[in-house]
Amino acid sequence: MPQSAYLTPVTDEDLSLIHVKELLTYYMNITSKTGEQLSWSYGDFAFPYTLVENANSDEWFYLKGKNDAYRTIVIGLVEKKIQIVLPDQSTHGDKAKANELCKFLATKLKADLILFNGRKMRYAKK
Repeated sequence: MPQSAYLTPVTDEDLSLIHVKELLTYYMNITSKTGEQLSWSYGDFAFPYTLVENANSDEWFYLKGKNDAYRTIVIGLVEKKIQIVLPDQSTHGDKAKANELCKFLATKLKADLILFNGRKMRYAKK
């Protein structure tokens, strides 16, 4: 059964997949720079996915795993929320990485986050 997490940004201007893709690119860059400082390919372990665009729709895209430990994470827009979905074939590695990415995105977007287990985390300023 697929599991979902939801990010609700405070402002609607942050609510676009282009902005989410930019933040994921930023995440890839900072983790690869950390790896350069450590003389280790940390970026490959911190973000073991490739970003795949959906040709039929601009409402979602997915992250495809680069190895067997990581398979798929789907990210899309639903009713003024960003939805992160773990399909049935997702692994424990996908869930752990999706939780990490949700928290990173919620911090950057100053959004309210509902995790896969239903718990709520508030990153928005009151």
